[in-house]
Amino acid sequence: MTRKLDDLVAAADPASGRVRLISGNWKMNLNHLEAIALVQKLYHLLRPEDFRYAEVGIHPPFTALRSLQLTFEADRMPFTLGAQNCSDEAAGAYTGEVSAPMLAKLGVGYVIVGHSERRRLFHETSELVARKALAVQQAGMHPIVCIGESAQERAAGMTQEVLTAQLSPVLESYPVGAIDGVVIAYEPVWAIGAGEAADPDAVGEITRAIRAFVSERLGEAVGARIRIQYGGSVNVGNARAFMTLDDVDGLLVGGASLDPDAFALLIKSA
Repeated sequence: MTRKLDDLVAAADPASGRVRLISGNWKMNLNHLEAIALVQKLYHLLRPEDFRYAEVGIHPPFTALRSLQLTFEADRMPFTLGAQNCSDEAAGAYTGEVSAPMLAKLGVGYVIVGHSERRRLFHETSELVARKALAVQQAGMHPIVCIGESAQERAAGMTQEVLTAQLSPVLESYPVGAIDGVVIAYEPVWAIGAGEAADPDAVGEITRAIRAFVSERLGEAVGARIRIQYGGSVNVGNARAFMTLDDVDGLLVGGASLDPDAFALLIKSA
């Protein structure tokens, strides 16, 4: 039987009223043919109830976006297409850059901005990340704004200070009326790709503090609606522990999303 897309729309969590979002960040992996093969297998491994439990986003490299857009449309796959980055400029003489309006034309729904690898390897500042988030919003998409502390900052007891400094420029510049569309991804830098995720209890405290900070700056109603993901060595064994936290509404998954069997099990376990 052909699945109806209308039947596969993620429902809001009854407890929070927020729609869960599980995102796969493929980073610089897979060509467009490998990308098609992966999503086709993933789609057939998932059950209709998995799509109703959470929105599933796929963030391939730029070179696979058009191929996945066509695949999703042709096979009526209810995945949401995502991008891993964009320029803060809409157009111009910026060789090698990809603008938010270009991504929007490809049917992209979410764009990751401020990933720790972008901040560390490409020296992106929190102010630049805020401009990128605004560019994403102006193009009709939703930014996934990554924030996270390093091992040294964590050891020095600076976690909250670092997270609020990274998030503040976004809250200060983003249109308040559209802030519900922002997704905040808490990704402790020391946990990304390390094989060791943060302790769920600690993540619960930190995400609660993030939501409180948003509420303090923009009001409790906004704080209650904004979605927060956890990312950093997420796998089948720990996904459920994070998704049951009151202030975690989803997961930003790296390596595990490159294996369709593992990613499908992760989504089902969450």
